[in-house]
Amino acid sequence: MDNLFSDGDTYISLLSSLLIGGYDGDFSSPTQNLQPLYSELEQVAELSEEQIIQFLRLADMHHVTVRALRVVQKFAAEQNRTQLRDWCDTALKAEKARIWKATEWLYAIVQALELNGCPVCVIKSLDHWPDLGSDLDLYTSGAPEQVVRVMQQKVKAQLEPRSWGDRLANKWNFQVPGLSELVEIHVRYLGQTGEQKLMAARVLERSVTKTVSGRTFRVPAPEERILISTLQRMYRHFYFRLCDIADIAWLLERGAVDFTELRRGAELGGIWPGVASFLVIVSRYVEDYGGLLPLPDEVIAAAYSPYLRVQFRGNFLRVPMRPAAGLYGSQLLSAGRHRDLRAISRLPLLPPLAVSALVAYRLTGSDKGVW
Repeated sequence: MDNLFSDGDTYISLLSSLLIGGYDGDFSSPTQNLQPLYSELEQVAELSEEQIIQFLRLADMHHVTVRALRVVQKFAAEQNRTQLRDWCDTALKAEKARIWKATEWLYAIVQALELNGCPVCVIKSLDHWPDLGSDLDLYTSGAPEQVVRVMQQKVKAQLEPRSWGDRLANKWNFQVPGLSELVEIHVRYLGQTGEQKLMAARVLERSVTKTVSGRTFRVPAPEERILISTLQRMYRHFYFRLCDIADIAWLLERGAVDFTELRRGAELGGIWPGVASFLVIVSRYVEDYGGLLPLPDEVIAAAYSPYLRVQFRGNFLRVPMRPAAGLYGSQLLSAGRHRDLRAISRLPLLPPLAVSALVAYRLTGSDKGVW
């Protein structure tokens, strides 16, 4: 998990400052007053060509390219930094073209599934808007065989080989000709081992609509967004991308989260301590960069620790492993208390799967085929 970037700590710090301090409210446009960020923006302006390439690559890995570069672009225009502004313009034009194409494909895929008996909600991918992730993620309550049939026959997509983890999680990956992003479809269940049934049902039941680039999609309600992100970050990958921090911070800042409803959904899947810990990490990270993101006392009390923080390592913001292990244990105990037979039978498969993925990564540099 070595860093790919010699100055990765500097780049992630700069990106964090731009995302957290560069916007007021939503991400439609940067804040009017960039003066508090002049020190960081001057550092970006002074990067060499090679450093700029690395900076942009890390921004891409963290799905914050558009949001970060818009702040730099505004600074460059205000300060008459022609070369820096031209670089921003070129990079943003290329990224916006990729996002537009992916969004059009996403709409076509959603329409094909919806029109053929597979209700769909777009999960994760549109959370980062105006950025877009490297995959297109969907959840559907449709039948697996129908999903595969529609993707292959209507969309002309190629079904990717399924790993052990894919099979347990009940998800399928597709490569669409002409689309660089992989399409990942979660069918009827959520969670790394497909243990989440009741929580998954809430995704469509409580979905809301979101319009981007003139296309309207069903997306999870704010509470389900947090639940899905928690499953991904605290129970599977054990690392955050900067987009996770920025996306959830924005939801909390605008008061979009019903904490009673959030807890209700989390307790259905036995992950309330994980959700609380996830939110504490977001809050502490924002505070470290001069923001203020207070949380209800009940959230802080339920977290593994009120002082949880992530550390930049291996190109991402890593979650401490001791809390991660404790959260897995509490989820398993919750499944036992609630006699959740699906979770009880599947969750014990996670540790050997994780070990197999780690061994595969150490031997081949990839956990593909396992995770």
